[in-house]
Amino acid sequence: MAKAWTYDEEVLALSLYWQTPFRFIHSSNPKIQELASSLGRSNASVSMKMCNFARFDPVLRERGVAGLQNGSKLDEQVWNRFHANMDELVEASDAASKRLHINSVIDPEPAQTFPIGATVEATVRLRRNQTFFRNAVLSAYDQKCCITGISIKELLIASHIKPWAVSDSATERTNPQNGLCLNALHDRAFDHGLITVTPEYRIVVSKYVRDLYSSEVISDWFKKYDGALIAVPCRFSPSKEFLEYHNKNIFKE
Repeated sequence: MAKAWTYDEEVLALSLYWQTPFRFIHSSNPKIQELASSLGRSNASVSMKMCNFARFDPVLRERGVAGLQNGSKLDEQVWNRFHANMDELVEASDAASKRLHINSVIDPEPAQTFPIGATVEATVRLRRNQTFFRNAVLSAYDQKCCITGISIKELLIASHIKPWAVSDSATERTNPQNGLCLNALHDRAFDHGLITVTPEYRIVVSKYVRDLYSSEVISDWFKKYDGALIAVPCRFSPSKEFLEYHNKNIFKE
């Protein structure tokens, strides 16, 4: 008889689910294999558990992806508790890892990058939140820039729509719906209000950039996309509320 999943194990599986593009949820994924080994479970068992969560994912349902249907009541309970609160999920995932004495499913930065002293724990938590946000946003966009389609991971940024500094720490900073997957250049332009994305997911370029359309380089990187639609993610569609904030407070018309 199969060993029942515990609450802590389900929390870790859900955390990894949000950080993994759906097409990579399979038993050959090294991250899934690592978690399976840590939990003393088979690779297939962990990948199936993650696919069980997919049946609750409304964006996947809209795309006709049903996920596996033979999940448990605990699956639904864990999903309902955390799917709208990623910050709480990061904390719960970290706590579950500690209780089970295994490595976190949220890749930590090397220990030597953390400051020494009383701020270490807070810094580790902050970095974990940032790492989870990046992984979740890049996963939602299938690791492709939503403007250009660039898929070189080293050039991709999980850009906050509503800036980190003014976002609510409990509900907005780690919320993947406050993110866009952009290449490094367009991330910088978005950060400085030189481009924005409307609540209808259309790209708008600032007049400060449009005045330079005579430049071939500017034309290639900005004019080409002015008025185009971004690629909509497979999950965590960008919040219209956050996009409106960027339109009104960051964008330089």
